[in-house]
Amino acid sequence: MGNYLIPANTKKSQLILGYFTKFDLILFLIGVLLTLFLLFAIKTSNLFITILILLPALISAFLVMPVPNYHNMFTLINNIYTYYSKRRKYYWRGWCANGEKR
Repeated sequence: MGNYLIPANTKKSQLILGYFTKFDLILFLIGVLLTLFLLFAIKTSNLFITILILLPALISAFLVMPVPNYHNMFTLINNIYTYYSKRRKYYWRGWCANGEKR
């Protein structure tokens, strides 16, 4: 026996379109609107300047892109930053500990 039916992603139904939170959509919308504003405000025929103008939309799309085992790239980058910047020495605080550091 031992066959268990476990849903692969139980939180997917709580997300917009199954992938995005409100913060993700707001971040993407801000990047796209800033890019559109820059496209209308700056007239250029230079390829380098055009790529710079498109950067806000490209960066925001990269950050909200779904990644396996994480929600999206923003979450992955945040987890990597937290891992390397916070304390990694953990103290036992179980039911038998009296709260003293050893």
